[in-house]
Amino acid sequence: MAQQKLFLLDAMALIYRAYYALIRNPRITTYGKNTNAQFGFTSTLFELIQKEKPTHMAVAFDTEAPTERHDTYVAYKANRQETPEDILSSIPDIKRIIRAFEIPIIEKDGYEADDIIGTLALQAAEQGFEVFMVTADKDYGQLLHNHIYIYKPPYMGNKEEILSAKDICEKWQIQDVKQVIDILGLMGDSVDNIPGIPGIGEKTATKLIQQYHSVENVIAHADEIGGKLGEKIKEFADQALMSKQLATIITDVPVQFHEEDFRLKEWNKTELENIFRELEFKTLGKRILGEDFSISPIQPDLFAPSDAEIAKKADKKNQEENHPSDHYKTIHDVAHQYFVCDDENAIQQLIKKFETSKNISIDTETTHIDAMQAELVGMSLCVKPHEAYYIPFDADYKKATQRLEQLSKLLNRTDVCWIGHNIKYDMLVLKKYGIELKGSYFDTLIAHYLLHPEGRRSLDDVAMQYLQYAPVSIETLIGKKGKHQGSMRDVELEKIKEYAAEDADIAFQLKDKLEKELQKNELEKIFYEIECPLIPVLAEMEFTGVKIDVDFLREYAKELSREARQLEEKIYQQAGVRFNIASPKQLGEVLFEKLKLDENAKTTRTGQYATGEEVLIKLAPKHPIVVDILAYREITKLQSTYVEALPDMMDPKTGKIHTSYNQTVAVTGRLSSNNPNLQNIPIRTDRGKEIRKAFIPSEKGNRLVSADYSQIELRIVAAMSGDKNMIEAFQKGWDIHTATAARVFGVPLDQVTKEMRYRSKSVNFGIIYGQGPFGLAQNLGISRTEAKELIDNYFKQYPGIKAYMDAQIAFAKKHGYVQTLMGRKRWLPDIHSSNNTVRGYAERNAINMPIQGTAADMIKLAMIRIHDKLQQKKLKARMILQVHDELVLDVPEQEVDVVSKLVIREMQEALPLPHDVPVVAEVGVGKNWLEAHA
Repeated sequence: MAQQKLFLLDAMALIYRAYYALIRNPRITTYGKNTNAQFGFTSTLFELIQKEKPTHMAVAFDTEAPTERHDTYVAYKANRQETPEDILSSIPDIKRIIRAFEIPIIEKDGYEADDIIGTLALQAAEQGFEVFMVTADKDYGQLLHNHIYIYKPPYMGNKEEILSAKDICEKWQIQDVKQVIDILGLMGDSVDNIPGIPGIGEKTATKLIQQYHSVENVIAHADEIGGKLGEKIKEFADQALMSKQLATIITDVPVQFHEEDFRLKEWNKTELENIFRELEFKTLGKRILGEDFSISPIQPDLFAPSDAEIAKKADKKNQEENHPSDHYKTIHDVAHQYFVCDDENAIQQLIKKFETSKNISIDTETTHIDAMQAELVGMSLCVKPHEAYYIPFDADYKKATQRLEQLSKLLNRTDVCWIGHNIKYDMLVLKKYGIELKGSYFDTLIAHYLLHPEGRRSLDDVAMQYLQYAPVSIETLIGKKGKHQGSMRDVELEKIKEYAAEDADIAFQLKDKLEKELQKNELEKIFYEIECPLIPVLAEMEFTGVKIDVDFLREYAKELSREARQLEEKIYQQAGVRFNIASPKQLGEVLFEKLKLDENAKTTRTGQYATGEEVLIKLAPKHPIVVDILAYREITKLQSTYVEALPDMMDPKTGKIHTSYNQTVAVTGRLSSNNPNLQNIPIRTDRGKEIRKAFIPSEKGNRLVSADYSQIELRIVAAMSGDKNMIEAFQKGWDIHTATAARVFGVPLDQVTKEMRYRSKSVNFGIIYGQGPFGLAQNLGISRTEAKELIDNYFKQYPGIKAYMDAQIAFAKKHGYVQTLMGRKRWLPDIHSSNNTVRGYAERNAINMPIQGTAADMIKLAMIRIHDKLQQKKLKARMILQVHDELVLDVPEQEVDVVSKLVIREMQEALPLPHDVPVVAEVGVGKNWLEAHA
């Protein structure tokens, strides 16, 4: 008979863990609901079931009722921050998910989850079960024996960890796991507000228990221990005994392990489908329920008769809670007329029908998600709800171009507002066939992004949110993503017509809804003056592309490889052993066990030494091997990420790299890019800078012109805060970091040292990112006292900055959002959170977003102005790159002077700042990006 395995889950420990794992990149549904906890908990639960194959399982929850520990010590857990609202609201969902998995939930007033788990674990172990307590709580160590283990699930990239009684004894260097309670009794537990003995930490507590074996024995030998420590033990003896009692897990809770009640059963898949749709678990839903699962009701046959039951699966409880995600209409429920235009006569009739239309929705069907590699399969157009037209295109480029020529009278119109969801993609596809889609634009993707910067925004998501309509899934046509996915080219005409026309129809309907929302939220200016006019600018930049010097990269790859080999040998010599430098485990053993660089070296959750970049930078002064390891890591990363990767990203037809710019990723409004990610091209080290040499002009007679804003975020801080001292520094043209150092350290400008300037620079930038004394101290390698003094002096010299920060937080608390000078908004629902960590994160965003967002608005306005001026003056220069506060143009040599002046003027005048704070842009020219940027 196979060994029976019982897994007991500490619900709240896992829920907290899941929530904070995603705190910086929260999962937000189209209805604004945070599902971090639900998503993370469900993932952990499913992975446990799949990987560990338990035969039995249960989940234990705490209740709101006070426990015996509260009677013992009124302040027990009193210092815990209030649970974040998003966690509290997740618990009913999580309980529904657990019940849908047919797993019992165990909770008992007067007892905590660890008491329930401890009781059940002992009962099950006595019946021959192997028991795994799923938690990261150290208190559980006291329960382990031959058949009971702690199971720590994978977390933040670390693998799962299973701890036995032997592991616990080795970790604490004790003889019996019960002594974990004694250690906790002496050192206390700040999380649960167990006091322990003041001044006794983990190391001291462990040593005392190793020597005296128990709290009681430590107290009995207090005189022998002597000194201040002995005095404290005697003074706080009663507190230590009480702390030991508080830390002891109760194992006689009135709960009973009945084997059949805990046995894993077949899931309630219908209920799981309902919950996953409601929480919008698309990918996770497929992993758990199979590829047939979709957020929209399942459509096995696109043209089968409507199945109303599928579309209306919501149970009574969900109806009462008014979850519109359970009531989506589909193509089967809504009357519509979608037509195919497959000959010249039909196309001409369509053009005539549309000749007075001022709003036309457009959507292209292609063979690839990368517009530069895609071939046109079809185009759908819509000018009224529920009526759309699909035009198929031949695979032959010449024939496809001829059909587009037939449509040219319509597509060349400049008096049309073209509507689309990610319309830049459609523009790029048409651009490849010689069609420039002019006029104005209404991108429903961007509109949704401005309204919900942190939401999900595929066309399906937005349709479900605003139209309560679930579109046809592309997977019903070409299958799931992956190497076996089919091509739109192979889909039969009737099916692709319905799918494609529906997309154009939905985008057309969404315009009206989103337009009203933009107006209501006062976001029209950002949308119509910045984001939509930027679309053709980015399309032009992506289409133009950037030329790469492949020969330089090949030579640089050889140079880096030689340097890496030399560093390898040097590292081995210093270590006295050959090892895998790329292995964190082996590297940690060399640094901390063999070379003993840090006796108090931190370990990760898997028990191995931490060897991340931050750790190594702090160790660098202690041994030259660390400097060499950092250099080796830099080289190998440069090789794999850029030197070897960039040539593979070149388009074989154009010989250029065509990065894709995204307007709807960064919540601050900053542009992001991918394939390659230009924002991460290194610039801080000499080796990293060399990568920029690979970016060159498209023709021999051209030069690259690089234009960069000077300290733009600090200028924006000065302008938004109105701080007189900082404004003066910028108006007089002083170096802002030197000026800050002079004020903070109380010396004349000409007596500021490099060290003073460096510290002041750290404060200048740290303040606007919400950095406190702890972070500044770590950054500068100084004490917290020094860091606090620096910050206090900074605020004394720049009182307007502190007033700005306080005002932004107050504004956010009053209005629920903050905004840029142009009116871009970021909503901050956590600004009122009772949880300090969550609220603190929102407060930092309240301070920083208006600054970063205004910088983003400024460079976008500059890009629009530069693009328009280049076209108006019929110059051949073209913008090719945007990275942070920098623009790069590919310019014929004879145009360099005029373009340089034009770019500086347009960048400096794009968005004038309040209080006459000057905006400064600087230009460089070169034969490659590095030379131009220098």
